[in-house]
Amino acid sequence: MTTIATGQTGLELDERAAKALPRGVAGHFSPQVNWPGSPHFIARAEGSRIWDVDGNEYIDMMCAWGPIVIGYLNPEVEEAVARQHAMVDCGPGPGPVMVDLAEKIVSLVDDGAWALFAKNGADVTTLSVTLARAHTGKRTVLVANGAYHGSLPWCNPDVQGTVPGDRSDLDYFDFNDLASVEAAIERHPDSLAAVIVSPYRQPPGFDQEAPTKEFAVGLRELCDRHGGLLIHDEVRTGMRLEFGSAWHQFGVAPDMSAWGKAIANGYALASLVGKEEIREAAAKVFATGSFWWTGDAMAAGLATLEIMERDDSLGTMNAWGTKFQEGIAAAAAARGLGVEVTGPPTMPYARFTADDDDRGLADIFTAECGKHGLYLHPRHNWFVSAAMDERDLDQALTAVEAGVDAVASKANIG
Repeated sequence: MTTIATGQTGLELDERAAKALPRGVAGHFSPQVNWPGSPHFIARAEGSRIWDVDGNEYIDMMCAWGPIVIGYLNPEVEEAVARQHAMVDCGPGPGPVMVDLAEKIVSLVDDGAWALFAKNGADVTTLSVTLARAHTGKRTVLVANGAYHGSLPWCNPDVQGTVPGDRSDLDYFDFNDLASVEAAIERHPDSLAAVIVSPYRQPPGFDQEAPTKEFAVGLRELCDRHGGLLIHDEVRTGMRLEFGSAWHQFGVAPDMSAWGKAIANGYALASLVGKEEIREAAAKVFATGSFWWTGDAMAAGLATLEIMERDDSLGTMNAWGTKFQEGIAAAAAARGLGVEVTGPPTMPYARFTADDDDRGLADIFTAECGKHGLYLHPRHNWFVSAAMDERDLDQALTAVEAGVDAVASKANIG
């Protein structure tokens, strides 16, 4: 008989997972890259909070690694999903909700003319590269050094199991450095199919970096001049920098943009949106998956986008995140501790400037925050959701004070 694990401790589940799974909890959920003592299994979640299997409660500032944007179990989203599920979720064809969602997301994206749907961010970043090559008839795709576009062979930071051919038509540039883009293009004359770039640089464990207007505008001009497409990877930034295209502020629209995470508030959904000129390639290239067309996630996506637009959820998130960033900076300054607080308020990150090459201080900080009910990650940017309120902020800043105290003690400051 198969049983469902209930009432078990985290340690018991760890022991079972170590036998049944290759690495226990693996990937970006791996305990090896999180703070010591972090929970490995989550029992339930609601609003802005999660509870691990041992009963510990946390404000979740990872927001399930980004997908949760208006709170776990948002009643309106769950109601929309239940209505759709009562009709059809996984069927031999998509439900009408797919058309509704496509019209909605296209209306939000600068120069958007069509949308395709999938399940994971890597599905649509990979599809964007495929369509760029199909549309242009060229091969070379430029990628920023250190950028993350998924865990498939062409983009996985881990090269184990890959072969040189997986990346043979890629070349690299530095974010915010137009000269490095030009140099990469010159290495492949008449071969540029696309430049794929995240609208905001978010390397794990390091300071986040905003794009300059010069870089955004210049990248658009270089792509146009050399006949390549500009692709934005909005999987992480989508609906968190802008409610729509991230570089709208610069007047720069991508040729295609890849979306995921926040667009369906935790349901598995990704989308690729493109300009009219690429419609023919998008229509011809065969790309599909048995679960790409399921209605529940699309209903969640449509409801999420409508709620965010109606309630100005992004404004709420920015206000909360700004106070949180200011609180970290103030706590560190009060103790004479150097800290770099970077990223947009909706996706903050803090790095202590004392000697911390191995991120040991980050481990200490996030572990202490965890003891006080705030779930952060030492090496990945954090996320804010619109479900977070003043009570959460007070508790979060109390946890931050404790975390900074622990860092100051380790660094022999204060």
